[in-house]
Amino acid sequence: MKKLKHTSVLCLLSISLFAQLKYPETKKIEVIDTYFGVDYKDSYRWLENLKDPEAISWFKSQADLTNSTMSKISGRDELITEWKKLDKIQPAVYFSVIEENGRYFYQKRMPGEVVSKVYFREGINGKEQFLFDPQNFISGKTLAVQQIVPNFDGKKIIIAYTEKGAEVATLKVMNVDTKKFLSDEINAVAGVDTWAFDNSGFFYTWIKSADNTDSTSRLNPKTRFHKIGDDPKKDADFFSNEAYPELKIEEKAYPGIVLSKFSKEYVFAYLGTVQREMQLYYAPISQLNSGKIQWKPLATTNDKIVRSLDVIGDQFYAITYNGAKNYKLVVTDLKKPDWTNAKVIAPEKKDMTLESFAASENYLVLNYTDGINSKLYKYDIKDRKTSEVKLPFNGSVNVVSLDKKTNDFIVSITSWNMPFTDFSYSPKTDTFSESPFNKTSSYPDEYKNLIVEEVEVKGHDGVKIPLSIIYKKGMKKDGSNVCFMESYGAYGISASPFFSIRKNSLAIKDVILAIPHVRGGSEKGQEWYLGGYKTTKPNTWKDFISCAEYLIKEGYTSSEKLAGAGTSAGGILITRAITERPELFAAAICNVGCANTMRGEFSSNGPVNIPEFGTVQNEAECKALHEMDGMHHVVQGTKYPAVLSIAGWNDPRVVAWQPGKFAGAMQNATSSDKPVLLKVNYDNGHFTEDKDVTYANFADQYAFIMWQTGHPDFKMK
Repeated sequence: MKKLKHTSVLCLLSISLFAQLKYPETKKIEVIDTYFGVDYKDSYRWLENLKDPEAISWFKSQADLTNSTMSKISGRDELITEWKKLDKIQPAVYFSVIEENGRYFYQKRMPGEVVSKVYFREGINGKEQFLFDPQNFISGKTLAVQQIVPNFDGKKIIIAYTEKGAEVATLKVMNVDTKKFLSDEINAVAGVDTWAFDNSGFFYTWIKSADNTDSTSRLNPKTRFHKIGDDPKKDADFFSNEAYPELKIEEKAYPGIVLSKFSKEYVFAYLGTVQREMQLYYAPISQLNSGKIQWKPLATTNDKIVRSLDVIGDQFYAITYNGAKNYKLVVTDLKKPDWTNAKVIAPEKKDMTLESFAASENYLVLNYTDGINSKLYKYDIKDRKTSEVKLPFNGSVNVVSLDKKTNDFIVSITSWNMPFTDFSYSPKTDTFSESPFNKTSSYPDEYKNLIVEEVEVKGHDGVKIPLSIIYKKGMKKDGSNVCFMESYGAYGISASPFFSIRKNSLAIKDVILAIPHVRGGSEKGQEWYLGGYKTTKPNTWKDFISCAEYLIKEGYTSSEKLAGAGTSAGGILITRAITERPELFAAAICNVGCANTMRGEFSSNGPVNIPEFGTVQNEAECKALHEMDGMHHVVQGTKYPAVLSIAGWNDPRVVAWQPGKFAGAMQNATSSDKPVLLKVNYDNGHFTEDKDVTYANFADQYAFIMWQTGHPDFKMK
């Protein structure tokens, strides 16, 4: 008898296991929606009622089955052990650093800690003082800090905390000097905007409720003002459609207030949705307490203001793609704003896009990228000259100015194979030095020997798709390698390189990592984004498929060894990639993914996302939503790859029934012997800072794909 190869044995074991595996019954109750004369059938609408005992029981049964299955895979727990070991040998992680009146406030997570705590310093190099630990705040509660907002004199700080990744916060106000909380407490808050200049209170975003199953909970939000010491029930509606009906604020938009200590003559307002083009208003600061502000338009969506902006005195700086598909930086005067004739500070560059900028007392630092590596330029506000900044090493860069009264910047650099590194940067001397916050991480030698290839792949329509490939030195292109592809492709968010200890822990196990820079991001500017947007959305998953074909053709991997993943809006990409080309992949992860876009706008977070994906109330957009709907493209009797869908029970962004309905449809339809599982994170939302929860979540995902692609370290026990 011919000796079977290891992969064949693994396949037979999988067939044996899943011939016995019994999925929870997913009944079909057909519901038909008719839009523009077309019937759209949905057999799993009943799963959308997450308060129905039958639906709750179904999710729980799916979770139990998945947890039981994953516990039997070797290598899973070893991943968690590896991540925790590496975390404990790294320096402290600092983020959300904010300067107010000479005090520096920040969140910090020490090695081995599962969530961050809140601290402050008197001066950037002052002695650190502890303020808040979410783990010890309420006994028996799993909390994490979502936002910190000190007031303008640095004497008080708002701490917004959440539970189990819910992203709807409770606000508490602390006296920084005494380190004691005041009596003020506000629940069900979507975020804090700003303190009043006199520090008497603050503006925050009120929503109807924290119930992520209520489709109306986030409609008609309001910016309210809370005066310290007052009953929150009496907080005034400061900026909303109800307060200013003449502005015709859409019910899906989040209205907000901004005050800048560097432009104290004005109060600013914005209307927030996922639409990139900003809608802004402003008024003299004297009107702030008038009871009725006479808002003037500062920017409409037609002005094409995107990405980042800042204000210093009367000078309002902003990035726009108006006449510049790769973006440019312009400035207008608030005394008479005119974006059409705004002065160009940084013109469009041919081969790079302008990602962001940061302002200091005398300089603007401009951050450009070619989609992979960044370049910095400094603009001297006084002499109006621009010059390139020589970086310590190549990579993806982030720049912040902590205090615009100085010329000090924090520059952070990372890449696929270089750990995140913080520097202090002085534009006056063009020098980089050690940051007062994050220190350089250090990893074992095996993590330092990862090779990065940047290639371009011919897409289905001839367009060149950038593809990043990371692998261990010595890799052979013989088709035998496990390959893990992941991409996103939405909102114009680029897949900028960063050092991921979780993913790189797979690379050192001889797994090839591949990141296609698909359309829908903005690696190649505004046109790249619009190339994967609404009616052009199919380019997103077709680009992903083209990159998968390239990896197979060039010998990096084979279809039996290839796994794909998409998170959140990336759920569109992965569910449509495997429903369009199921034979191309061995396994797929739909991580809190949008898998039922036809129903997306009927969830609590759906309306605000209409500008990105469209609405069923528009004929062309309705057809596009159906085309990008993974669940609607599941075909009975098809041999689908192994699938792991992940749902966050507390997820306010992608409600649990989206990945849940997709999993149920796949279980009923697939004719292959490969597993289709639904993991339900009851201690999580869209994501969480909690390291224990995060590690367990991704260990299941990675163990699943490694097991299904035949990696020798991941087998059924």
